[in-house]
Amino acid sequence: MIKTLAKSIREYKKASILTPTMVSLEVILEVLIPFITADLITYMQTAGENMEISRIVIYGVILVVMAMASLLTGMLSGKFCATASTGFAKNLRHDMYYRIQQYSFANIDKFSTSSLITRMTTDVTNVQMAYMMIIRIAIRTPLMLVCCLVMTFVVNVYIAIIYLIVAPLMGVALMLIAFKVKPIFTKVFKKYDAMNESVQENVRAARVVKAYVREDYEKEKFAKKADDIKKDFTRAEKILALNSPLMQLAIYTFMLVIAILGALLVVNSSNGTVSTTFGTLEVGDISSLISYAFMMLQSLMMLAMIAVMVSMAVTSAQRIKEVLDEESTLHNPENPEYEVKDGSIRFEDVSFSYVNDPEKLSLFNVDIDIPSGSTVGILGSTGSSKSTLVQLIPRLYDTTLGNVYVGGKNVKNYDLDTLRNSVAMVLQKNTLFSGTIKENMRWGSLDATDEEIEEACRQAQADSFIQGFPKKYDTYIEQGGTNVSGGQRQRLCIARALLKKPKIIIFDDSTSAVDTKTDALIRKELKENIPGTTKIFIAQRISSVQDADMIIVMNGGKIAAMGTHEQLMEQSRLYREIYEAQVGGTAAEDSAKDSKTTAQGGGDNE
Repeated sequence: MIKTLAKSIREYKKASILTPTMVSLEVILEVLIPFITADLITYMQTAGENMEISRIVIYGVILVVMAMASLLTGMLSGKFCATASTGFAKNLRHDMYYRIQQYSFANIDKFSTSSLITRMTTDVTNVQMAYMMIIRIAIRTPLMLVCCLVMTFVVNVYIAIIYLIVAPLMGVALMLIAFKVKPIFTKVFKKYDAMNESVQENVRAARVVKAYVREDYEKEKFAKKADDIKKDFTRAEKILALNSPLMQLAIYTFMLVIAILGALLVVNSSNGTVSTTFGTLEVGDISSLISYAFMMLQSLMMLAMIAVMVSMAVTSAQRIKEVLDEESTLHNPENPEYEVKDGSIRFEDVSFSYVNDPEKLSLFNVDIDIPSGSTVGILGSTGSSKSTLVQLIPRLYDTTLGNVYVGGKNVKNYDLDTLRNSVAMVLQKNTLFSGTIKENMRWGSLDATDEEIEEACRQAQADSFIQGFPKKYDTYIEQGGTNVSGGQRQRLCIARALLKKPKIIIFDDSTSAVDTKTDALIRKELKENIPGTTKIFIAQRISSVQDADMIIVMNGGKIAAMGTHEQLMEQSRLYREIYEAQVGGTAAEDSAKDSKTTAQGGGDNE
């Protein structure tokens, strides 16, 4: 895990090394200041009338220089630490983002969108804070402990032994508290994912929530998840709250012991020094020992805080590592094909499972042969796997069983970019990005000219409403296309797809928000302007696919029927039921009669 995350430090290695270097110098200076101060106090107490002002001035200059040097090294360590930690976090987010861009849909399904957002925000922040502590405070704390212990041994061996006994006991107590809260924080992160998912749903479906007057329900659902997180954090903080009283008790007990013991050693000494079984102790040494005790216990407290933060960060780091280590389920072959010959499509006994389990299939034994340049319609009820079927063509998912062929070759043999540049998809959920209409159009082709953009928009029946905008094609589109209607979004997305000049274009219910007249005009333009492109329409309205060369009726992940409109009206009960529900019984009967007559060869005479 450490090795994986350490790769993201990169250009911030220098700042990461300079931080502990500055911290080490700062600690050494801080530890020496009480020692010199003690020497000054002892000199002033013992010199009496023979006190030399020049010597006191020298002490003062030394202390001021050391204090300024300590301040400077502390400032530099803080600067380098901030640079290293924020840079590390920036690189982590960069690496995660670029890794996610390589994911297949199956990889994203595995993590979920809300979890990926939490990992790139909260988890990275936790790791950043832990890294900041590791390169600065985690270096400072043990170094301070060691230096203080060394200095106490220099001052008085016997009192130093007390420190040596008590400090580890305090450290163990604080570590127990830290590790007690670790499982709680681990559980909290999973609840963060659930809360973020609730927020994401509400933001994306705000209109649906308001339309069904479900605000109170959604508020209650969110409040419950937020309350769960609050309870876990409260329980953890109650345990962590023991740190402060425990450290206060230790600090003041230490000070009391040192004060009493120091008083016993010096109270009866006329010259400020007495020799006993506890060794020799000078008056100024008491102040230095108290300072060292305070510094040591403060370091232990910081160590406990570091342990808590690092314990939280370990869980976050593991979640980040999972994202960075995840390999896409889709890969280019060793010798990929870089040319798609035509738009022909063939499904050969294809079955598919979202969880890659042959026992849990969404598509069953699909066999389809679509010639290049054909117009194909796909109908079926919600959940019949229409979208699943077409997502196998540009290899957004890989088949579980069977093979898909495009241009006569298995899609797994193509270079992914080549294949996807030859297949354009207008998805069921239309997405526009913040920027002008031209900038959105150039997602289809980066080097598209203004004339090509306008032509694509005319074919998609978008030019008429664009011309009504004051800035026309320079009109700014808000994120998600919130400042245009659903039908306008759909037409802009269709135009964007046309600019790719693909060999296959898939419309996944992408004209549902436009009226039937506009729908018919779009299909007419596509038929006349891109006759060599294979066109696949997933639709709810039979009128949208009635003139298709082939209509595929899906039901429960299987092909229920396949043929032209006339053939299906005669042969497929399911298709007739859909037609009757949409068009009406009389029209359906007339259509069926016409189809039968045509099939018998008498249609023209009648």
